[in-house]
Amino acid sequence: MSRPSRHNPCETTTSGPDEVTVCETRIPGYAQEVTLRLYRPAVARKTLRPSLPVVLVFHGGGFTKGGLDDADPAARFIATHTPAFVISVGYSLAPAHPFPAAPGDAYRAALWATEHAKDFGGAANRLGVAGYDAGGHIVASLTFIARDQGDVPLKAQVLIGPMLDPSLTRVGDETLLSSDITIADCAKCYRAYLPEAAQRLHPYAAPLESRRLAGLPPALIVTAQNDVLHVEAEKYAGQLIGAGVPTEVTRFPRVSHADLAANPAALAAVANFLGRRL
Repeated sequence: MSRPSRHNPCETTTSGPDEVTVCETRIPGYAQEVTLRLYRPAVARKTLRPSLPVVLVFHGGGFTKGGLDDADPAARFIATHTPAFVISVGYSLAPAHPFPAAPGDAYRAALWATEHAKDFGGAANRLGVAGYDAGGHIVASLTFIARDQGDVPLKAQVLIGPMLDPSLTRVGDETLLSSDITIADCAKCYRAYLPEAAQRLHPYAAPLESRRLAGLPPALIVTAQNDVLHVEAEKYAGQLIGAGVPTEVTRFPRVSHADLAANPAALAAVANFLGRRL
């Protein structure tokens, strides 16, 4: 792919009522091209700061559905309130493209962001990642890959209602929690994403099974009370803390899994964390 001109990585742009400029580009992914949607906040045109941090965002959908439009509210909020340049990643979906396609796409998007940050006024050395649901799983996988490869300098990670445990042995009681998603829902998603049983122990596919958590970027883990996944997410937070990773955890009461992705208080916590860490 030819290198885009400085400050114009996309051919066309659109602006919304929040004065965030949005454009899209495509890059080679793990198995196919993937679309990146870039969000440039108005402050980037008004500030004297030479660059803003860059945040990669990964949508939810249980590995099998969802897309860039689903991540749009969070991407716009982070862009305007962190503030930061945001790159929303349209990663490959299962079952057509099972593991490791999605984390492979994420890694290539992170490499692209590192290489091209200066083209749109971003700071390659102030790179963060955030994801919801399956996107949170992909964020966790990406932090492992970036640490192991040593070529993507991630400074912060945010996991929002993440799916982290393919074994589904650490989930909450869906009835007691009045959860809007069930263990059966999660199992169906994992079967599509990890069709081979052996994959479910791979460290990039099962973050809760990893024994190598040291050296990962500071983390914020956001959970919802009415969500079977909050138990495993908070257990992962404890494991990160035990490995010496600076980690913050916040659980929102009377909030469901589906509502968490666009919950104003949750997004405010995310933007605040990224602003402090980046």
